[in-house]
Amino acid sequence: MASQQPLLEMRNVHTYYDNIHALKGISCSIPAGDIVCLIGANGAGKTTTLMTIFGVQRASRGEILFQGQPIQDLRPEQVAARGVAQTPEGRQIFAQMTTMENLELGAYLRTDQEEVVRDMENVFTLFPALKERRHQLGGTLSGGEQQMLAIGRSLMSRPILLLLDEPSLGLAPKLVERIFDTILEINKGGTTIFLVEQNAHMALNISANGYVMETGQIVLADKASALLENEQVKKAYLGE
Repeated sequence: MASQQPLLEMRNVHTYYDNIHALKGISCSIPAGDIVCLIGANGAGKTTTLMTIFGVQRASRGEILFQGQPIQDLRPEQVAARGVAQTPEGRQIFAQMTTMENLELGAYLRTDQEEVVRDMENVFTLFPALKERRHQLGGTLSGGEQQMLAIGRSLMSRPILLLLDEPSLGLAPKLVERIFDTILEINKGGTTIFLVEQNAHMALNISANGYVMETGQIVLADKASALLENEQVKKAYLGE
Protein backbone atom coordinates (compact mmCIF):
# COMPACT_ATOMS: atom_id res chain seq x y z
CA MET A 1 0.00 0.00 0.00
CA ALA A 2 1.29 3.45 -0.92
CA SER A 3 1.44 5.96 1.90
CA GLN A 4 -0.14 9.41 1.53
CA GLN A 5 3.19 11.23 1.63
CA PRO A 6 5.56 9.93 -1.08
CA LEU A 7 8.74 8.28 0.18
CA LEU A 8 10.70 10.33 -2.36
CA GLU A 9 9.61 13.42 -4.24
CA MET A 10 11.44 15.51 -6.82
CA ARG A 11 10.03 18.99 -7.33
CA ASN A 12 11.08 20.95 -10.41
CA VAL A 13 14.68 19.69 -10.26
CA HIS A 14 17.26 21.11 -12.67
CA THR A 15 20.75 19.65 -13.05
CA TYR A 16 23.64 20.92 -15.18
CA TYR A 17 26.91 19.37 -16.33
CA ASP A 18 28.91 22.58 -16.86
CA ASN A 19 26.81 24.32 -19.55
CA ILE A 20 24.72 21.28 -20.43
CA HIS A 21 21.20 21.46 -19.00
CA ALA A 22 20.74 17.73 -18.25
CA LEU A 23 17.55 17.78 -16.14
CA LYS A 24 14.99 20.43 -17.05
CA GLY A 25 12.48 20.68 -14.23
CA ILE A 26 11.94 17.06 -13.20
CA SER A 27 8.98 16.36 -10.92
CA CYS A 28 8.14 12.84 -9.84
CA SER A 29 7.18 10.89 -6.74
CA ILE A 30 7.90 7.38 -5.44
CA PRO A 31 5.29 5.97 -3.04
CA ALA A 32 6.61 3.84 -0.19
CA GLY A 33 6.52 0.12 -0.93
CA ASP A 34 6.23 0.45 -4.72
CA ILE A 35 8.43 -0.24 -7.71
CA VAL A 36 8.46 2.81 -9.98
CA CYS A 37 10.32 2.79 -13.29
CA LEU A 38 11.87 5.51 -15.42
CA ILE A 39 12.22 4.65 -19.11
CA GLY A 40 13.58 6.57 -22.06
CA ALA A 41 16.22 6.54 -24.79
CA ASN A 42 19.97 6.69 -24.15
CA GLY A 43 21.00 10.18 -23.13
CA ALA A 44 17.50 11.17 -21.98
CA GLY A 45 18.75 11.93 -18.44
CA LYS A 46 17.69 8.78 -16.59
CA THR A 47 21.06 8.07 -14.95
CA THR A 48 21.47 11.78 -14.13
CA THR A 49 18.12 11.62 -12.31
CA LEU A 50 19.37 8.82 -10.03
CA MET A 51 22.76 10.48 -9.54
CA THR A 52 21.03 13.73 -8.58
CA ILE A 53 18.84 11.95 -6.01
CA PHE A 54 21.91 10.24 -4.54
CA GLY A 55 23.92 13.47 -4.41
CA VAL A 56 26.64 12.38 -6.85
CA GLN A 57 25.48 15.19 -9.12
CA ARG A 58 24.24 18.32 -7.35
CA ALA A 59 20.83 19.73 -8.27
CA SER A 60 21.12 23.34 -9.42
CA ARG A 61 17.49 24.19 -8.66
CA GLY A 62 14.47 22.50 -7.20
CA GLU A 63 13.85 20.27 -4.23
CA ILE A 64 14.32 16.56 -3.49
CA LEU A 65 12.44 15.29 -0.46
CA PHE A 66 13.07 11.90 1.16
CA GLN A 67 10.63 10.98 3.94
CA GLY A 68 9.52 14.62 3.84
CA GLN A 69 13.03 15.99 4.46
CA PRO A 70 15.09 17.89 1.84
CA ILE A 71 18.18 15.98 0.69
CA GLN A 72 19.23 17.95 -2.42
CA ASP A 73 22.21 19.54 -0.64
CA LEU A 74 23.53 16.35 0.98
CA ARG A 75 26.63 14.40 -0.04
CA PRO A 76 26.18 10.77 -1.20
CA GLU A 77 27.30 9.28 2.15
CA GLN A 78 24.74 11.49 3.92
CA VAL A 79 21.99 10.38 1.53
CA ALA A 80 23.06 6.76 2.12
CA ALA A 81 22.88 7.30 5.89
CA ARG A 82 19.23 8.38 5.47
CA GLY A 83 18.38 5.01 3.91
CA VAL A 84 18.97 5.37 0.16
CA ALA A 85 21.23 3.01 -1.83
CA GLN A 86 22.25 3.20 -5.47
CA THR A 87 23.26 0.31 -7.72
CA PRO A 88 25.05 2.22 -10.47
CA GLU A 89 24.99 1.56 -14.20
CA GLY A 90 27.83 -0.72 -15.27
CA ARG A 91 27.92 -2.47 -11.87
CA GLN A 92 31.14 -0.77 -10.63
CA ILE A 93 32.15 -3.49 -8.22
CA PHE A 94 35.70 -3.66 -6.87
CA ALA A 95 37.47 -6.12 -9.18
CA GLN A 96 40.44 -6.75 -6.85
CA MET A 97 38.27 -7.50 -3.81
CA THR A 98 36.44 -10.74 -3.07
CA THR A 99 32.68 -11.14 -3.26
CA MET A 100 32.48 -11.01 0.54
CA GLU A 101 34.68 -7.91 0.76
CA ASN A 102 32.47 -6.15 -1.80
CA LEU A 103 29.39 -7.04 0.25
CA GLU A 104 31.02 -5.91 3.50
CA LEU A 105 31.73 -2.53 1.87
CA GLY A 106 27.99 -2.11 1.33
CA ALA A 107 27.55 -2.22 5.11
CA TYR A 108 30.34 0.27 5.92
CA LEU A 109 27.96 2.72 7.65
CA ARG A 110 26.51 0.04 9.93
CA THR A 111 27.59 -0.92 13.43
CA ASP A 112 25.13 -3.80 14.06
CA GLN A 113 27.57 -6.60 13.20
CA GLU A 114 25.25 -9.51 14.00
CA GLU A 115 22.59 -8.08 11.70
CA VAL A 116 25.21 -7.47 8.99
CA VAL A 117 26.11 -11.19 9.09
CA ARG A 118 22.41 -12.04 8.86
CA ASP A 119 21.93 -9.70 5.90
CA MET A 120 24.89 -11.26 4.10
CA GLU A 121 23.20 -14.66 4.49
CA ASN A 122 20.03 -13.11 3.06
CA VAL A 123 22.00 -11.88 0.03
CA PHE A 124 23.41 -15.39 -0.42
CA THR A 125 19.86 -16.80 -0.23
CA LEU A 126 18.77 -14.30 -2.87
CA PHE A 127 21.83 -15.01 -5.05
CA PRO A 128 23.10 -18.58 -4.37
CA ALA A 129 25.82 -18.18 -7.05
CA LEU A 130 27.46 -15.49 -4.90
CA LYS A 131 27.73 -17.85 -1.93
CA GLU A 132 29.62 -20.35 -4.08
CA ARG A 133 31.96 -17.58 -5.18
CA ARG A 134 32.23 -15.68 -1.92
CA HIS A 135 36.06 -15.95 -1.82
CA GLN A 136 36.47 -15.21 -5.53
CA LEU A 137 37.72 -11.82 -6.78
CA GLY A 138 34.93 -9.62 -8.13
CA GLY A 139 36.73 -9.14 -11.44
CA THR A 140 36.64 -12.89 -12.15
CA LEU A 141 32.84 -13.16 -11.84
CA SER A 142 30.63 -13.33 -14.92
CA GLY A 143 28.63 -10.26 -15.96
CA GLY A 144 25.47 -11.67 -14.40
CA GLU A 145 27.25 -12.49 -11.14
CA GLN A 146 28.76 -9.00 -11.02
CA GLN A 147 25.26 -7.53 -11.40
CA MET A 148 24.03 -9.75 -8.56
CA LEU A 149 26.98 -8.58 -6.46
CA ALA A 150 26.28 -4.92 -7.20
CA ILE A 151 22.65 -5.33 -6.12
CA GLY A 152 23.68 -7.41 -3.10
CA ARG A 153 26.20 -4.76 -2.05
CA SER A 154 23.42 -2.13 -2.14
CA LEU A 155 21.16 -4.35 -0.03
CA MET A 156 23.85 -4.66 2.65
CA SER A 157 23.12 -1.07 3.70
CA ARG A 158 19.50 -2.10 4.43
CA PRO A 159 18.06 0.63 2.21
CA ILE A 160 14.55 2.00 2.54
CA LEU A 161 14.84 3.11 -1.11
CA LEU A 162 16.94 1.30 -3.72
CA LEU A 163 17.94 3.20 -6.89
CA LEU A 164 18.59 0.60 -9.60
CA ASP A 165 20.33 1.80 -12.78
CA GLU A 166 20.07 -0.52 -15.81
CA PRO A 167 20.25 -3.86 -13.95
CA SER A 168 19.69 -5.89 -17.14
CA LEU A 169 22.37 -4.13 -19.23
CA GLY A 170 24.49 -6.60 -21.19
CA LEU A 171 22.90 -9.72 -19.68
CA ALA A 172 21.60 -12.80 -21.49
CA PRO A 173 17.76 -13.05 -21.63
CA LYS A 174 17.56 -15.88 -19.04
CA LEU A 175 19.66 -13.86 -16.59
CA VAL A 176 17.52 -10.78 -17.22
CA GLU A 177 14.45 -12.76 -16.12
CA ARG A 178 16.25 -13.92 -12.99
CA ILE A 179 17.35 -10.37 -12.12
CA PHE A 180 13.79 -9.06 -12.55
CA ASP A 181 12.38 -11.90 -10.42
CA THR A 182 14.89 -10.90 -7.74
CA ILE A 183 13.89 -7.23 -7.96
CA LEU A 184 10.30 -8.30 -7.26
CA GLU A 185 11.49 -10.40 -4.33
CA ILE A 186 13.49 -7.47 -2.87
CA ASN A 187 10.40 -5.28 -3.18
CA LYS A 188 8.20 -7.89 -1.49
CA GLY A 189 10.71 -7.81 1.38
CA GLY A 190 9.76 -4.17 1.97
CA THR A 191 12.28 -2.17 -0.07
CA THR A 192 10.92 0.61 -2.31
CA ILE A 193 12.59 0.62 -5.74
CA PHE A 194 13.17 3.35 -8.33
CA LEU A 195 14.22 1.50 -11.47
CA VAL A 196 15.94 2.97 -14.53
CA GLU A 197 15.86 0.42 -17.33
CA GLN A 198 16.35 0.18 -21.10
CA ASN A 199 14.19 -2.95 -21.23
CA ALA A 200 10.96 -0.97 -21.01
CA HIS A 201 8.71 -4.00 -21.38
CA MET A 202 10.22 -5.84 -18.41
CA ALA A 203 10.41 -2.68 -16.31
CA LEU A 204 6.76 -1.72 -16.85
CA ASN A 205 5.63 -5.29 -16.19
CA ILE A 206 7.01 -5.29 -12.64
CA SER A 207 6.29 -1.64 -11.76
CA ALA A 208 3.24 0.02 -10.22
CA ASN A 209 3.87 3.37 -11.91
CA GLY A 210 6.15 4.61 -14.65
CA TYR A 211 7.66 7.79 -16.04
CA VAL A 212 8.86 8.36 -19.60
CA MET A 213 11.78 10.71 -20.07
CA GLU A 214 12.94 12.57 -23.18
CA THR A 215 15.82 15.06 -23.33
CA GLY A 216 15.86 15.84 -19.62
CA GLN A 217 12.10 16.13 -19.17
CA ILE A 218 9.29 13.83 -18.02
CA VAL A 219 6.93 13.59 -20.99
CA LEU A 220 4.56 10.89 -19.70
CA ALA A 221 3.56 9.66 -16.25
CA ASP A 222 0.97 6.96 -15.56
CA LYS A 223 0.29 3.59 -14.04
CA ALA A 224 2.71 1.09 -15.58
CA SER A 225 -0.20 -0.99 -16.93
CA ALA A 226 -1.53 2.08 -18.78
CA LEU A 227 1.91 2.91 -20.22
CA LEU A 228 2.14 -0.66 -21.59
CA GLU A 229 -1.04 0.08 -23.57
CA ASN A 230 -0.03 3.61 -24.61
CA GLU A 231 0.45 3.82 -28.40
CA GLN A 232 3.28 6.36 -28.11
CA VAL A 233 5.15 4.12 -25.64
CA LYS A 234 4.49 0.98 -27.71
CA LYS A 235 5.95 2.59 -30.82
CA ALA A 236 8.96 4.28 -29.19
CA TYR A 237 10.01 1.84 -26.47
CA LEU A 238 8.25 -1.51 -26.82
CA GLY A 239 9.03 -2.18 -30.48
CA GLU A 240 5.36 -2.63 -31.36
